[in-house]
Amino acid sequence: MSVGDAILSEFLGTTVLLLLGAGVVANVILPKTKGNGGGWLLINFGWGLAVFTGVYVAFQSGAHLNPAVTLGIWAADKPEFAPGVEVNAANGFLYIAAQFAGAAVGSTLAYLAYKKHFDEDADPGIKLAVFSTGPELRSYGWNFLTEVVATFVLVFWVVISGNTPAQIGPLGVALVVVAIGASLGGPTGYAINPARDLGPRIAHALLPIKGKGSSDWSYAWVPVLGPAVGGLLGGLLAATIGWVA
Repeated sequence: MSVGDAILSEFLGTTVLLLLGAGVVANVILPKTKGNGGGWLLINFGWGLAVFTGVYVAFQSGAHLNPAVTLGIWAADKPEFAPGVEVNAANGFLYIAAQFAGAAVGSTLAYLAYKKHFDEDADPGIKLAVFSTGPELRSYGWNFLTEVVATFVLVFWVVISGNTPAQIGPLGVALVVVAIGASLGGPTGYAINPARDLGPRIAHALLPIKGKGSSDWSYAWVPVLGPAVGGLLGGLLAATIGWVA
């Protein structure tokens, strides 16, 4: 497989991830939707199934869909990001660029699908929450730690999961994402993916969303750096203890 095919795969998979992930949030929190008030667990399962779908779409690239996963694979000293795609700085940069671009496009498609509901009167923070995460209690240090811990769980699982006898693939990572959201998502909304948060936040800033308000750039570093650190730690631990699949 060529590097170009892998990058297209990452872009399309992350686009689908954000279309469905932002879409379930929109369905639950925007006014006058069929799913309004569906609750936190609907969002958790919606995101899990978004990951499930995105992983299948991005099968050719190894379906990282997340810079934290790409960084974790690099930290785990794996030789390839995907068959035929060497782990090196250039390919890592291309993967991450494709993930950010796909996330921005996917969230834009979710906005278009719910355009009439975005046009309804709602708190600007609700409209921003469709695109990006925000803490329930703002404390940058603790919010950062939450994102580090949650992303560590995800990436550590991704790196070691090939060693387990049950090869459940995309379903496995989907269930892990549901578990992280249900268990660790309460403080920050569990970005656990720098592209998932920053790409859509940029889209929010650029799109002509009625009554959208601020894009909350003062918080934006937390769901970028926290997951990046958590991903690196997950990969490093797996390599240190020799559990890299």
